[in-house]
Amino acid sequence: MTALEKWWILGLVGCCVACSGAKEETKAQPANPYYSHTDTLPLRLSDKVWKSVLSGGVYDIARQKSTEQPFNNKYYKHTAKGTYCCAACGHKLFKSTSKFASSSGWPSFFEPAAPNRLLYKRDYTQQMERVEVLCGRCTAHLGHLFDDGPPPTFQRYCINSLVLDFVAQ
Repeated sequence: MTALEKWWILGLVGCCVACSGAKEETKAQPANPYYSHTDTLPLRLSDKVWKSVLSGGVYDIARQKSTEQPFNNKYYKHTAKGTYCCAACGHKLFKSTSKFASSSGWPSFFEPAAPNRLLYKRDYTQQMERVEVLCGRCTAHLGHLFDDGPPPTFQRYCINSLVLDFVAQ
């Protein structure tokens, strides 16, 4: 099997996974062969590849570290039970049981789905020191971490809706 045939098959599998359930909402383009809810291996792709497989909004936030508008985004007031995944690669990031109403304008969580799901990086932009939160698989920019969350962790993962997909329980 040639590399091109493998790429094409992976694209079909990715599309079937992303589009298979009526309960699953996804923002990643169906042609994204790197999107998987089960693969946890690190994914390091060029900016050119990311630009070709992500929608404009997801690309702007995940790769260019943009931010969506507060209070007017898909998952801010979302209360369904399930799992929030990275819209760029499908990596499971947060369980709905860790989501809380923070009044920050963005979806907020008090802990990741598992310890190895996220990466953290010091962010000194906007004249302040913050902790940037990145996807542990593809290093997509997700949002920021603050120490003003509820018990038991007292942390608030402030995450952009556009870089999240939701898989209902």
